[in-house]
Amino acid sequence: MFSFFRSKSSICLGTAFFLMGFLFGNWATLIPFIKQSYSLDDGVLGLILLCLPLGAMTFNPVAAKLISKYGHQKVTAFGMVFISITYLLPFSINTFALLPLALMIVGFSMTILNISANISATNLELHENVSIMATCHGMFSIGLMSGSLMRSLTLLVNINEVIHMLVICGISLILTAITRKTILCMPDQKRTESKIAKKSAFALPKGDLLIIIIISVCINMTEGSMTDWASVYMKEIVITNPYFVGWGLFGYSFFMAFGRLFGDGIIPVYGRNNILIYGSILAFIGLSIVIFLPFTFSSIIGFGFIGLGVSCGSPILYASASRYPDIPDGGGLALMNSFAMGGFLLGPVVIGFISNATSLQVAFGFVALISLIWMTLSKRVSLY
Repeated sequence: MFSFFRSKSSICLGTAFFLMGFLFGNWATLIPFIKQSYSLDDGVLGLILLCLPLGAMTFNPVAAKLISKYGHQKVTAFGMVFISITYLLPFSINTFALLPLALMIVGFSMTILNISANISATNLELHENVSIMATCHGMFSIGLMSGSLMRSLTLLVNINEVIHMLVICGISLILTAITRKTILCMPDQKRTESKIAKKSAFALPKGDLLIIIIISVCINMTEGSMTDWASVYMKEIVITNPYFVGWGLFGYSFFMAFGRLFGDGIIPVYGRNNILIYGSILAFIGLSIVIFLPFTFSSIIGFGFIGLGVSCGSPILYASASRYPDIPDGGGLALMNSFAMGGFLLGPVVIGFISNATSLQVAFGFVALISLIWMTLSKRVSLY
């Protein structure tokens, strides 16, 4: 963490991760508004949310080619502007028919910034000989936490959802303008990016990399499910005061940020495999609290346990994939990122389908099962 905050490049790059979390956190707290506006049930809402991963996965090769051609610096700077604008789309349309297209464009913007920012972080670690990946992902969590609270603040002054998102996107564009120059001057490794683009398009995972990817999918499905459904759960299952609807997501993202900010120091002490195992146990405990004690403050505490449990998972797995020996020049990172993004965005869709067929509590039970799978696999995988 301390290496991160001593470097201007790290801080500016961390802003890109912050924006991804900040915008997504605001979007997540407004999902109940989308559901209510179009009178959607959980199944239809799940189908609509599927448009985000469809956009992200469909255009993943496009993002890789953009990075290969223009460099990770320009694509990161462009991605920050692009994502700030696209999050306005779901709230600026007035017909349900355009909502899937709007969410696909949002997914496209997410995958552009996600891939370019992670490649930038890997290059910066190599260039400056520092460990910043966990803290960068921690900045995403801080953004998610901040975003989850923003709606509670704007509710106090009676700002509607459309104006709220307009303000949020304006803040994001200001942060982009402040950090753009530094991001464009970051170290460049064009050859690495070219190979990454090729590997992400053609390589097939196997061996330990396959296990790493499966664990990553489990963790990212948990992350995505909590991000998209925590506010819905607080509103419909906990039936809390409207002011506390976003606090489940806040508790989750706060402890995720806490774990990631200290992850760069903790992971070497306890070991990567052990951290993954402990994290799965914490996530399981948190999900059990949320499922069996659906009250306002117990649910906030439960979501906090889940956030702490998943906090160091992605930083460990991204770093390990980037150093995977069978795929040179960091190709494993780009390959794993495709699956990780898919898990993050497909998780909420699966939750919607299960919830529509049974209940949201049963759907969260499925996520608890996923945490046990990642615990089992974490015992046998070799991490790099």
